[in-house]
Amino acid sequence: MPTHHAIIGGGPAATNAIETIRQFDGGQGKITLISNEPAHARMALPYWLSGEISREHTMTGDAAYFEKLQVQTQIGTQVTKIDPAANTLSLSDGNELDFDTLLIATGSSPVGLPVPGSDLPGVGPLWTLAHTEMALQTVEQRANPRVVMIGSGFIGFIMLNAMHKRHWQLAVVERESHVLPRMLSSDAATVVERWLGEKGVDLHCGTTVSRITESQGAKAVELVDGTTLEADLIIIATGVHPNVALATACGIGATEGADGGIEVNDRMQTNFPHIYAGGDVARGPALYSDQLQLHAIQPTAVDHGRVAGANMAGQDVRYPGSLSMNILDTCGLQCASFGNWSDSSAEPMNICNADGYIFRSLLWTGDQITGAVFLGRANDMGMLTDVGMIKGIMQTQTALGPWKQFLSRNPFDIRRPYVASGVAKKLVSQTLLGRPSPPRQYHFGGVPATPPNRQAHTLYVGGKGD
Repeated sequence: MPTHHAIIGGGPAATNAIETIRQFDGGQGKITLISNEPAHARMALPYWLSGEISREHTMTGDAAYFEKLQVQTQIGTQVTKIDPAANTLSLSDGNELDFDTLLIATGSSPVGLPVPGSDLPGVGPLWTLAHTEMALQTVEQRANPRVVMIGSGFIGFIMLNAMHKRHWQLAVVERESHVLPRMLSSDAATVVERWLGEKGVDLHCGTTVSRITESQGAKAVELVDGTTLEADLIIIATGVHPNVALATACGIGATEGADGGIEVNDRMQTNFPHIYAGGDVARGPALYSDQLQLHAIQPTAVDHGRVAGANMAGQDVRYPGSLSMNILDTCGLQCASFGNWSDSSAEPMNICNADGYIFRSLLWTGDQITGAVFLGRANDMGMLTDVGMIKGIMQTQTALGPWKQFLSRNPFDIRRPYVASGVAKKLVSQTLLGRPSPPRQYHFGGVPATPPNRQAHTLYVGGKGD
């Protein structure tokens, strides 16, 4: 009998696991995908929201794609129970499914806002296809809608940037003292807040929502400090938590909460060796930490899916660990943070030019960069490619030795230590699975995309000249 691989979820961890299994088994095994949503990229939703792409372009797999990969799909179905001993899944349609290996890639869900009025029409998160559709429908008859976003985390600000592109009226409420509290220090956030103020974004930090009301179709957000914000659309962006309920109900090791998740080893295995987990639901090995960590970002989900898929197909692939990173366009100001950017025990090397909207912080442990924060306009961030080089230095865990002192004198010349320390050579020689990575097999409409020759393409790919 062929090995039966079951996969729960339709995000990047799931689709990359499927393609990786097929790379190794040549179509010999059986694969079943169970997902309550169509396979799509959540990180593409902001582009749909901004009007740059259609809903269909957020998809990462269609019927022809899954048929080509010989995958049986059950889209719109949910798994209600996992039995690790019997190797069975109970489904919401009343059926039962046997499996030999299982990947849990159930992702995460938005945290609610426990205040009166949070269940009104036109109030909710922006996390799923249905949420995005709701937001667009709510404001479709308004030329310049008023939007209040409650919460200012990484995901929320991705959506904020999408709405800024449409020139909507934007206000943000954040309970912490500054925006992006899980991504930026207060000094860096001050630069971002000044930038957003000049872009017309109304910020309210250090306060919370007491209630949401509606009268004759107009909504209002009442804050505990007495401020009232009028809105046509209210976005709740107060965080997400991993979907671990299936795991905890059957004895798979997992922890509830925003920083919890299903615990996995470096092969992406749970405490049941034939059951794997990956993506936003998995708490696994991380660079610059001896503790398992949850990194709910797409690059980590892709890596998790590929490592899990290889091991499900009988390989022995070990994951070196994910790098915590967030890269964000904040209404034209680029923001990036890597690794242990908030580590108070590390040695900081900071530069701030608030008038020029430039902030840089390198955090050192010995002669290794173990955390970094970058802010700057697109020309500053893109042309220099410093962000990519710092990411490479950290991913290869390269000790910079005497170049640490060089960077203290020349903080904008990262290229020299990057080249001299052999980081590029290390990156070229590294592979996740011991073989070159093939391109994804799914293309919208079956036709590979041709990148448009936009200004951003010239900015990031073109050179500065002599």
